[in-house]
Amino acid sequence: MRDSDIKKIAFVGDYLPRKCGIATFTHDMHASVATQFPDAECFVVPVNDRPEGYDYPPEVRFEIDEQDLDSYLRAADFLNFANTDVVCLQHEYGIFGGPAGSHILGLLRDLRMPVVTTLHTVLREPDGDQRRVLMRLVNLSARVVVMTERARTFLQEIYGIPEAKIDLIAHGIPDTPFVDPNPYKDQFGVEGRLVALTFGLLSPNKGIEHMLRAVPEILKQFPNFVYIVLGATHPDLVREHGERYRLSLERLARDLGIKNHVIFYNRFVELNQLTKFIRAADIYVTPYLNPAQITSGTLAYSFGCGKAIVSTPYWHAEELLAEGRGVIVPFADSQALAREICALLRDEPRRLEMCKNAYDLGREMIWTRSAHHYMDAFQRARHGRQDQPFRPLAVRTLAEQQSERPLWRLDHLSRMTDSTGMFQHATYTIPNFAEGYCTDDNARALLLTVLLGELGHDGLEVRRIATTTAAFLQAAFDHERKRFRNFMSFDRHWLEKVGSEDSHGRAVWALGVCVGRSHRSDLPAWAASYFELALPPLPEMTSPRAWAFGLLGIHEYLQRFSGDRFTGQIRDALTTLLIDLYDRTATPDWPWFEEILAYDNARLPHALIAVGRDGGNPRALEIGLRALTWLVEVQRAPQGHFRAIGCHGFYRKGQTPARFDQQPIEAAATVAACLEAYRATQEPHWVNEARSSFEWFLGRNDLGLELYDPGSGGCCDGLQEDRINRNQGAESTLAFLLSLAEMNLLESSLAAFRQAR
Repeated sequence: MRDSDIKKIAFVGDYLPRKCGIATFTHDMHASVATQFPDAECFVVPVNDRPEGYDYPPEVRFEIDEQDLDSYLRAADFLNFANTDVVCLQHEYGIFGGPAGSHILGLLRDLRMPVVTTLHTVLREPDGDQRRVLMRLVNLSARVVVMTERARTFLQEIYGIPEAKIDLIAHGIPDTPFVDPNPYKDQFGVEGRLVALTFGLLSPNKGIEHMLRAVPEILKQFPNFVYIVLGATHPDLVREHGERYRLSLERLARDLGIKNHVIFYNRFVELNQLTKFIRAADIYVTPYLNPAQITSGTLAYSFGCGKAIVSTPYWHAEELLAEGRGVIVPFADSQALAREICALLRDEPRRLEMCKNAYDLGREMIWTRSAHHYMDAFQRARHGRQDQPFRPLAVRTLAEQQSERPLWRLDHLSRMTDSTGMFQHATYTIPNFAEGYCTDDNARALLLTVLLGELGHDGLEVRRIATTTAAFLQAAFDHERKRFRNFMSFDRHWLEKVGSEDSHGRAVWALGVCVGRSHRSDLPAWAASYFELALPPLPEMTSPRAWAFGLLGIHEYLQRFSGDRFTGQIRDALTTLLIDLYDRTATPDWPWFEEILAYDNARLPHALIAVGRDGGNPRALEIGLRALTWLVEVQRAPQGHFRAIGCHGFYRKGQTPARFDQQPIEAAATVAACLEAYRATQEPHWVNEARSSFEWFLGRNDLGLELYDPGSGGCCDGLQEDRINRNQGAESTLAFLLSLAEMNLLESSLAAFRQAR
């Protein structure tokens, strides 16, 4: 180990005097590392579960508000600017805000130094949010630490985490001498008695009631037996239900006639007090009811202090107490508890041998050794990043941000596209045949294939999707009415004679992009023929979004055929319609085209900016930039991240914006509009706004959850009030992929500009 490698370590997690196991663990780890490595500056960033926080000791340098996503982002900035070498994170699902504790991902995404994460819980059957958070957490960590072999196996077999990334470090314990319990009993008034102990925060899953029911049977053989229950009620339980659970245990003890043989110490004790209680115990009991407990600090402490242990078979106990190192009894079995405790009390040589074996093995778990194991993990994490630029104080350039964007994965796009076209909806990742197809989504998909071609992703599958979606638009066009139909059933029957105006506008947009930007030899000519047929109805329509979509298609078409007078006239007519609408509606405090912000909002200013930046209509550019500037501010959460107008109510002038459900098309529209504003003005803040909108997909949002699913390549359908809509429909998936393409195309152009300089 090179002492100079790591000079500043930040410990993130709950911290004393907060009353919980993670707080105790973080405190003990900080103390042990700071003591063993005095040359390293160790400090703590705790998470507060109450507004007033806690009276922390001096090593606490920054505090995080559990439910405030922005405070996690501020903590990341603090750690970056503090020149921190390594962050040691304690992870437990219940201590961070957001679904399954997802807010912590916001902190990790912004850190510029390696993270070593200790997983205090590894679930065998996680729900969707829990799996998603853990997978992303591990991806953002340089190393992950588990405390049991079973946890390591779970990470590899259930979550697919490579063994090389996992460190197994047993739960740290205090270094105490091996002692006879009898001299320590008088300080608790139990001298001359046989003592069983359970300690930890009280909650119904601890199974204390089953141990209480075992006490009468034990007393029949050992009348001098006493059972000590040490620990306050869990603070979360007190907040919700008061002391109901503890009082029920006391009533049960009275009803069982054992009140003289049960002692409740209703307080949270510090380590020095705790070790005194443990020393006074003959037997330690963990009657927990939940088998899915991968780590127990109370079990580790008692084992390392050399106690004979009787426990139910939760995961940590099964592993630690195997091969006769303790006694395992069935869950919720008071008779078994009584039988095995009595057997140990009768057989003193067996009990003492069990104590000595536990103590000897526990010497490998003391905090001194844990500190060195963790420092080894910190070194591996840091050395593993030596091939990467390490500049904690550097501002991230767009080139560096490129590596943060997901790699292309088109699996779900392919899965959603059959020989007819792209399906509208999916149930989770499974295409929903019953909902059929629509022109809207096939137009978006066709547009995406053109952008993919520009990025060099023009393989056989992309070409197949392009041909299929083009054929769908071709079939959708009614030559007699000069309009696109929109909805088609799975059995290829059109469900309407004329589609919506918006779907017609989107089809024109896709056709214009094919004409102006496709590198294929066959697609532009085909698209031009349908573009010419579909263009005339647009000025007669009443939907401002249809006008905007049409203008975007015209803008792209004219990049190739700038001399087309008829198309130029349609452009001017649609531009006038949008400007007139703005002039009739806009006020100084509501600079917008309608008295409501509804859906796909940013496409309206996007269209005017695109038309205006060609130089032909400066007022269109002015209005577009003004409206987009206002919209961006409306869509900015107080914490600074992008917040789309929710589709459940939208935002009517003079009312409150709907916050949910937030739809992916809003983020995609804002990304594209902001990038168009950057191309028109060259003002860098528009790139930042685009990036902020894009990061909504990746978890920088109100819930701190990713909507993009890297496992499928799809995107979830919306951000709800307390969760994500897990269905990955066409509109959502295309919104993300189009945004990713837009961001990557901008980076390509900026890289070319830098090379040219």
